[in-house]
Amino acid sequence: MGAPMARKLAEAGHQVTVRNRTPSKARVDGARVASTIKEAAADAEIVWLCVSDTAAAEEVLLGPGGVIEVARPGMIVADSSTISPKASRAFAQRFRERGARFVDCPVTGSKIGAENGELIFIVGGEPDVVETLNPLFEVMGKKVFHIGGNGMGLAAKLSMNLNIALIFEGFAEGLVLAEKAGVSAQQMLEIMEATMLRSGVVEYKKSFILERNFSPNFPLSLMLKDIHLMLEHARDLRVKLPALETVEEVYAVAEEEGLASQDYVATLTLLEKWAGISGGEATRAAD
Repeated sequence: MGAPMARKLAEAGHQVTVRNRTPSKARVDGARVASTIKEAAADAEIVWLCVSDTAAAEEVLLGPGGVIEVARPGMIVADSSTISPKASRAFAQRFRERGARFVDCPVTGSKIGAENGELIFIVGGEPDVVETLNPLFEVMGKKVFHIGGNGMGLAAKLSMNLNIALIFEGFAEGLVLAEKAGVSAQQMLEIMEATMLRSGVVEYKKSFILERNFSPNFPLSLMLKDIHLMLEHARDLRVKLPALETVEEVYAVAEEEGLASQDYVATLTLLEKWAGISGGEATRAAD
């Protein structure tokens, strides 16, 4: 996600310096490559990160040679990672102590949205800081939702991803039940598209399902990471999420079955396996 976001900023004429712990992923046309986090952030007015999880964000922000070492009054740190809201608020406090300002701005839209500059930003932070960042949001995305203060963007993003996980799980279970009875995936999708069951999640994943293409657009491992964040966030708020707890078990087994690097749609294959269905047999029968 980070590379196409940086590319869009560079194409728009902004002076961009990039750093990635995997050097081969730090190649962005029009951007300068830094060898360390500290070097990348040292002279930046705005530091923008998009990393895999809370631990990675903490390392970049607060670890040895991290952004905190060069934080100064006037600097803005924008974090587009999907991480713990509680941890993000703690990060924001640390940067406030240095006079810098912090915004959580997780994104949705996947790789295609990032490459096309059509991401949706879900933002938590002070209104004036968000206003300052709006021109950059516009370069990388198509819509911005400012939810509230620090951590609120992440709270909304986790709730959104919870719905994605549950919607797809419900669809996958219904599809497997239909497949077992001899109804094809194509037929089920046509029914869904014509009725109140129509779903943006399923519509987006339709080609993955019909083509049995589980290449990672949103890897199962990252969805499972987000599910763990949702459950942790729910415990902090003393909220019970029984359906999500069950879905977490499905994803955990899928990871054990070697599906972690595939798209989360691959959970369908686990349900088919449990049902004794040869993957996509009903789909092929309809071709």
